[in-house]
Amino acid sequence: MSDATIQAEAKNRSLWGDVWVQFKSHKGAMVGTFVFVFILLAVAIGPYLWNLDPTFANIRERNQGMSWAHPFGTDQLGRDTLAQLLQGGRVSIAVGVTAMLISLIVGTAIGVLAGFFKRIDGLLMRTTDLFLALPLLPLLLVIIMLFRDTLRKAFGPETGIFILIVFIIGITSWMQTARIVRGDVLALKEREFVLAARSIGTPSLRLILRHILPNVLSPIMVSATLGIANAIITESALSFLGLGFPSDFPTWGRLLYDGAQYIDNYPSRVVWPGLAITLTVISVNFIGDGLRDALDPRIRGR
Repeated sequence: MSDATIQAEAKNRSLWGDVWVQFKSHKGAMVGTFVFVFILLAVAIGPYLWNLDPTFANIRERNQGMSWAHPFGTDQLGRDTLAQLLQGGRVSIAVGVTAMLISLIVGTAIGVLAGFFKRIDGLLMRTTDLFLALPLLPLLLVIIMLFRDTLRKAFGPETGIFILIVFIIGITSWMQTARIVRGDVLALKEREFVLAARSIGTPSLRLILRHILPNVLSPIMVSATLGIANAIITESALSFLGLGFPSDFPTWGRLLYDGAQYIDNYPSRVVWPGLAITLTVISVNFIGDGLRDALDPRIRGR
């Protein structure tokens, strides 16, 4: 390859082009992306293709095994398991993504403010330590027991529980993101390009948005992918404990909770929702690993 060709390729390189090239080289990330996209398409389009009502009960067909009519079998009320998995996946992934966005916004804001402004660093970090010291699962159970009935009456049984679960998961899972972002901001604000921007009178807000945030994108994206996985697991745990969505509103955790009572005679009742949760969480974690490597300029060789 000639020097002119190398120079032309270097000139045409872009940040996101380099990120994509590095991301493609991570085999686990590519497999995770394929699996996660497949799951997203399945839960988004699947209910239109497999249009059985997930709440329709047919007692004559209860506890059936795999068949052409019911590929994943039926539950104790004769409801189609595949239809419930597809519908439940919508709810579980929606909870994961929404709760992740809440925790990411709160954690990034607190981490950037704590790392950039020294005078409020102590207050914000002690608040973070306080949240980290709280026992998460008992706290979630108490909050649900206190506010579940109020939100159900205000927004309906499904929407009220969705708002409650998303809010409490998001507001109790931002601490790791805040600590990671704060550490990176503390290192970045002493770098030459930040000091140069500060020396010419760049306002703090512009300094944060233009110079700080783009350089902490890597840990933020990794926290985002891990946040989705953690939120899905937390929602599944709450539903498995019977404190999540109503029994006629399927989620993957709720399907596990219902199927656990029949695991001795019908083990497939817990295999399918458990497999869906496992594949989703593992694929998202692999995507996070790939993004971490792709967004790190030292690994990209820049």
